[in-house]
Amino acid sequence: MTARAAPRRIAILGAESTGKSTLADALARRYGTLWVPEYLREFVDVHGRVPHEDDQPGIARTQLAREDAMAARPDARAFLFCDTTPLMTAVYSRIYWGRVPPALLALEAAHDYALTLVAAPDLPWVPDGLMRDSDEVRQRVHAQLVAVLAERGIPYVLVEGELEERVARVEVLLDTF
Repeated sequence: MTARAAPRRIAILGAESTGKSTLADALARRYGTLWVPEYLREFVDVHGRVPHEDDQPGIARTQLAREDAMAARPDARAFLFCDTTPLMTAVYSRIYWGRVPPALLALEAAHDYALTLVAAPDLPWVPDGLMRDSDEVRQRVHAQLVAVLAERGIPYVLVEGELEERVARVEVLLDTF
C-alpha cells in the first residue's frame, strides 16, 4: 500500500475585504478539495473582540494546526487552499503594534507554500463589524504585505478582478504544477 501524497498548500493572503475566503472556497470546489478558513474570524466571533497583541502567536499556531489537520484528511486532494497564514498574522502585528512577537516571527519565517497568492484590494470594501477597519487601512495592510513578501524573497502572484477572473488566473498557474 502506498502512502497518499500530501496536498500542495496554496497560501491565499491579502488585506481585509479582498475576497480571500470567497476565492479559497471557489478554488476548493473547482479542484474537488478542501480549504482552510481563516481562524481569526472564529476568534473574533468567539471572544467578541479583535485580538490583542499577545493573542497573535496563538492565532497563528491555531491556523497552522488547522492546516495540518485538513491536509491529513483523505478528502484533501492535490491542493489545500489556505485562507491566510501566520505571515499575514505577523503583517497585522506590524500594522497595529509596530512589532511582531518573537514566537510569531518564527512562525512567519516558516512560510513554506507551493504557491502564494495575494488578493488585490480592488474589490469594493465592505465593513463586517469588528474585523473591518476601512479601505484606508486595507490599502496600508496590502502595502505592508507586499513589502514583507519582497523583503523575505517570497514569490507571489497578485490576483485581481472579479472572482471568475481570479479563479481563471489561478487555474492557469495550478495547471502547470
